[in-house]
Amino acid sequence: MEMTMCFPLLLLICSLCTAQLQTESDNQIIPLGKQTEAERREPTNAADQQQRCTQDIGAVLREMSASLAEQRVEMRHVQRENEVQAAKLNEQKTELEKQKTEMEKQKTEMEKLKQQLQAQTAELISIKARTNVTENQVEALKRDGEAQTAELISIKARTNVTENQVEALKREGEGSFIAPVRGAYHFELHIGAHGHASHPSSAALNKNGHQIFVAYEHQPSYFGKSSNGITLLLEVGDVVSVHLRINSRVFDNENHHSTFSGHLLFTIF
Repeated sequence: MEMTMCFPLLLLICSLCTAQLQTESDNQIIPLGKQTEAERREPTNAADQQQRCTQDIGAVLREMSASLAEQRVEMRHVQRENEVQAAKLNEQKTELEKQKTEMEKQKTEMEKLKQQLQAQTAELISIKARTNVTENQVEALKRDGEAQTAELISIKARTNVTENQVEALKREGEGSFIAPVRGAYHFELHIGAHGHASHPSSAALNKNGHQIFVAYEHQPSYFGKSSNGITLLLEVGDVVSVHLRINSRVFDNENHHSTFSGHLLFTIF
């Protein structure tokens, strides 16, 4: 590239010098008969001019060489800068490729995480559905258990009623009451007492065979009377009964001097 720039400049300088010498030679042409001594010395001046032109060409060439050297240094500097820039560009390109690769990895990882999240969401929905089914099954079992418990209570109550009825049948002749529901009941016992020296008038109120209270009166003659009452908490099937005490008697006729009564005050659940 440097030689390509140098040769045209050199040719240009040579052409200019040749043209100048030709012009001066043309201007100096004089007929031979008319030439003076001074004019005959003109070729010497032309040689001097040619020498000066050659010196000028050398100076120009030296300047050109110096300029070319400077340009060569500048071009080397520019080349080194270009190489540095190229290296930087390569580094940046490599870094961009790394970043691109990293972004691709992150994208792939995000896709995996997205798939895992979708799978976990589906699993949670499935677990929730199974949990709802389990809760409904628990509620159904609970209701079944409550129903079975109520049925057992009802069976137990009926069993108690049956047992108490059997006991009541064993005690034929005794006044008795079987509680149909759980609650508070009030009972009263009134007995007529016809006086007798050897036999008092006495009756007892029992609950499920256990004595609760006694109505008692004893006089040798004439008519007497005795009363008693109580409020009891009865379960379903409890039996309340009245019976004569040993060696006792009571008096009654169409006027109903002896009575046993009771009624439910309120139920209890």
